[in-house]
Amino acid sequence: MSGNKWYKLKYNLQEARKQGKNTLLSFGGAYSNHIYAIAATGKIFNFRTIGVIRGEEHLPLNPTLSFASEAGMKLYYLNRISYRKKYSSEVIDKLQTTFGDFYLLPEGGTNQLAVKGCSEIINNIKVEFDFICCPCGTGGTLAGLVTGLKGKKYAVGFSVLKGASFLKDNVESLLQENNEFNYTNWDINLDYHFGGYAKFDNELLNFVNNFSGQSKISIEPIYTGKMLFGIYDLVSRGFFREGSRIIAIHTGGLQGLKGLSQRMNRNTK
Repeated sequence: MSGNKWYKLKYNLQEARKQGKNTLLSFGGAYSNHIYAIAATGKIFNFRTIGVIRGEEHLPLNPTLSFASEAGMKLYYLNRISYRKKYSSEVIDKLQTTFGDFYLLPEGGTNQLAVKGCSEIINNIKVEFDFICCPCGTGGTLAGLVTGLKGKKYAVGFSVLKGASFLKDNVESLLQENNEFNYTNWDINLDYHFGGYAKFDNELLNFVNNFSGQSKISIEPIYTGKMLFGIYDLVSRGFFREGSRIIAIHTGGLQGLKGLSQRMNRNTK
């Protein structure tokens, strides 16, 4: 449950217990950090877990799904057409018929309870700062940071998706659902997606390798690597005022490095 995952899951687990649910079900791709975290959560806190995976089954399982399965998660595959309708009553009813009653966690884990949890990240930062940054896939972590800031400082999200202007609407909706209105101390940068989700080039890979080598902090090119590349580039462009202290949130995702290495080795053969 690395990075932001515990913050997203904390209050959802409490709510599941409150509702008397002992099964967690959620959605994700074959290399999903979220699926990995749900599987770990189930093993640690004694929940039955079901991962609804986008696409067809491929054997042997990749490192992400292999871990999930070994942690006790039941894997259920949905073709891509059905996956696009994953929240429809048709799909949910079929899942309930198949697996019985469950507590539904959305893809990526973002909901109001996740925002509440992520807002607590701010309280755990014990140094003064001017800006706080995070990568954005669904906007939940950023919404939590904005909530925790309470109108102070400035939060910058870095989209890891291409054409993701909708993320700003997502964050606005999450803030309004949590009765957090009219905060203007945040924005989402859409310029460092490197072609889209899970896409990257040699420039980004070189940056990730150099950063990890110099700092001794492991990062990956899917989320944190894109954010840090963006921060460094914006510093060089004068986006941040001189003398600013910038907090960068490492959202985890290192489990995906094994699968990434596996895929890259396959592609070079």
